[in-house]
Amino acid sequence: MKNLLYQKQWNWKVSGIALGIAFLLAVVCVKPIGVSTQFVIFDGVIWDLFSPGLVVDDAEASTGYSSTNPYLNKSGGKYAKSVAKPLNYSFVFALAMVAGGFLASRLQTTRLGKKELAAPKVWRNKFGDSSVKRYIVVFVGGVLALFGSRLAGGCTSGHMMSGMMQTSISGYLFAMGAFACAVPTAIIMYKRGE
Repeated sequence: MKNLLYQKQWNWKVSGIALGIAFLLAVVCVKPIGVSTQFVIFDGVIWDLFSPGLVVDDAEASTGYSSTNPYLNKSGGKYAKSVAKPLNYSFVFALAMVAGGFLASRLQTTRLGKKELAAPKVWRNKFGDSSVKRYIVVFVGGVLALFGSRLAGGCTSGHMMSGMMQTSISGYLFAMGAFACAVPTAIIMYKRGE
């Protein structure tokens, strides 16, 4: 009975097809997926708790909300509205991604031991077994990726995945730039034979 609760890890082909279908369904049924903007919305929600005048009702704004912050006030207060009413499709989607990732990690069956679950073998061979070091590097990498995403006006979900699915030139350019940086970085970090 216990094994019925566990999932088996999919291979990369099945995972890629499932991801493509999920993105296609989102684009067709709701809207293109983009996640990094929700970090801005979450920051705005926290900021608004400590500075209640950050987002206000505004009948003149196209969305009905405006902000003293120019970034949140973009597009007629589009982000200001999301800060005022954060429980929308995009914000719940981002929360569900975190919850789904956590749930999947808890349900995954594997033949690997605890060391392999904490860090892949290629990481351990190059940088050692320290979980703390791994978590710090992953956190810093995440912060840098998020900073770059906001600097670029969107993340890999919005620009690359959803953008390419909609045949957006910027989506293809973003994908080329992402791989042009990611591949050399991986080669430098994980030199072959080490």
